[in-house]
Amino acid sequence: MNRHRCGVLLAVTGVLLAACTPALRGAEPLDEHKPTGGAGDLVATVKKLPVRPETDTDTYDRKAFRHWTDADHDGCDTRAEVLLEEAKLRPGRGADCRLTGGSWWSYYDHRRITDAGDLDIDHMVPIAEAAKSGASDWTQDQREAYANDLDHPHSLVAVTLHSNRSKQDKDPAQWLPPVRAEHCRYAREWAETKKIYRLAVDRAERAALLKIARNC
Repeated sequence: MNRHRCGVLLAVTGVLLAACTPALRGAEPLDEHKPTGGAGDLVATVKKLPVRPETDTDTYDRKAFRHWTDADHDGCDTRAEVLLEEAKLRPGRGADCRLTGGSWWSYYDHRRITDAGDLDIDHMVPIAEAAKSGASDWTQDQREAYANDLDHPHSLVAVTLHSNRSKQDKDPAQWLPPVRAEHCRYAREWAETKKIYRLAVDRAERAALLKIARNC
């Protein structure tokens, strides 16, 4: 889908920057937007991530990460934008951005979906996991930018309801996509997201990522 989006980027410095970037997505079966590189690149990325125990999230409030928003005020919120951009067969767009028809590829479990209602938009690094890894210290604007990130193509992904709800807020030490062939892609996208947002990993999570990386 060749459209440009003016959105908000959360810079690694913590400064919010306005940006206008091409928003292109895809997942079946080859995806030019998934992180690339071999085992060495992924190992290096993981080793550079800060390591520290997860923080207590008893006070974590999902509502503090406001989503889904309509950043460009075109009538389609973040969920709809991801669905439009990841569609393999473009859906019809009606009033209030109601989508009809279309098809999608859920790469976690290799399923083709033809009803948008059967899809969840997964935060690659779940909001609760992000909060435990450093996001609890962010400003409200930073949290909202993260929850609606359309500028990094692997931050949000359309997947089946079952796979997303099986994952919940688990990290790669606790959950991986059921399709083993996608573990390398998943680990890369997870590590890249944590790198972009300067989120930490705990020791078990780091070990799981390294184990995957060395077999990629």
